[in-house]
Amino acid sequence: MEEQFILRVPPSLAERINQLLSENDSSSEEKSLDLSFSEDGRNGTFVIGNDHFPASLLDLPCVVESFKTYDDSALVKTADIGQMIMVGEPGDASPDMVEYRHGLTPPMRDARKRRFRREPDLNPELVQRVEKDLVNIMSGGTGKYVVNEQVEYAEGNARNTNKKAPPVPESKPDVPDAVANNAEPERSESDDSDDSI
Repeated sequence: MEEQFILRVPPSLAERINQLLSENDSSSEEKSLDLSFSEDGRNGTFVIGNDHFPASLLDLPCVVESFKTYDDSALVKTADIGQMIMVGEPGDASPDMVEYRHGLTPPMRDARKRRFRREPDLNPELVQRVEKDLVNIMSGGTGKYVVNEQVEYAEGNARNTNKKAPPVPESKPDVPDAVANNAEPERSESDDSDDSI
């Protein structure tokens, strides 16, 4: 797979880059494009011609897939894009954030807040204490803050003496009601159809 990123530039700069890429005959001064980053790897400078623009490398809130096609019907995935280089106007200060708040399209506006679950607020001391207890239990010991409770049940246990035995259903005789009344048992339609044999 290829390594790709998104280059987001102001509209005036986008026109200059588009002209630079579409024209064959342009001055050598206008042909120079350069992107350099400082030591932190997040802030840098985008140079086109003699103009310098501030640039920042930002993480996108979600991964974007890019595709290419040769015949306008079959798409081939080329990369997963997770970062964007945002170029600002010459006087703009570089953003102090690492992750871009919005996605690339209008439905992904404020995506981190609206679409993804927030991380739970956990006490770091509690997490460390539970980790130590789990490691201790797995090594055969007991946890410091774990309460062991064993309950034994026996037939003669005092807890079970107050309970009543479940009622036993009464057994019914297998004699139909009609026979008990000395009457002829009722016949179903399926019994009548057997007389033809």
